[in-house]
Amino acid sequence: MLSLLYVLISGIALPIGGIQMQYLWRNQLGDVYSLGLGSAACLGAAAATMSGWCSLTIGSFVCTLICTFVCFFVTLRVSTQNLITFGILFGTFIGSLGTIVVTNAPDGDLLKQYYLWGAANFNMEGVTTWDIVFSLVLFTTGLAVAILAARALTRHFKGEIELTALHKALLLLSIMFLVTSSVSICGPIGFISLGVPNLSRIVCKSPDIRKHYLISGAMGVGLLLATYLVVKYVNFGIYLPVSATMAIIALPLMAILFIRK
Repeated sequence: MLSLLYVLISGIALPIGGIQMQYLWRNQLGDVYSLGLGSAACLGAAAATMSGWCSLTIGSFVCTLICTFVCFFVTLRVSTQNLITFGILFGTFIGSLGTIVVTNAPDGDLLKQYYLWGAANFNMEGVTTWDIVFSLVLFTTGLAVAILAARALTRHFKGEIELTALHKALLLLSIMFLVTSSVSICGPIGFISLGVPNLSRIVCKSPDIRKHYLISGAMGVGLLLATYLVVKYVNFGIYLPVSATMAIIALPLMAILFIRK
């Protein structure tokens, strides 16, 4: 049941976070991982796993929060295009720190634990009750802020208003909550936060982000559920990481829709 719960949470949290980033930066390349949030979550998880100083969830949250504050201050000084470039470079930098931490793992069991988490799965290994409660609080808070900010975010995307720096900071924080609620438990799940929002915008031309919340969430849950069933029951006797399997399933669909468009 917990696995299915986090299929639901991840299928909603990551696409909604992704569409918020696209609306916030008015750019279809906006993604929850494009500013280094995913790399920060991985770094925090690696540090927590290798040192044992805290749980995966707390480690991911702390590092992602620091990354969010860095990105916020950068947004005050650079254009959207330069911000995306900065995010890619910043994510690479954080990922390099994570690589250093992982390659200095004190033993092979910890290295295997981190690798299996980093490949993304819904096995819930090493997840405590506290981790689950904390991630549910993050998910609920992030989703509530997304809903409350929907009207203003739609107007910002259409160019009718320009969000204040404080408003952007709160949105980045809520997006970080959504990302961490999923990634800290299941690992970084690629494609869904970038591909699904773009699929939603192909299917529905309305600029109202509330419609894309519903469409992206439904698509995300459906795609993740299909991936989960394949990984669990149609795995041909080998271990199939969620992210890799999802890409294999989803990319042909993405190609067909883009070609038809």
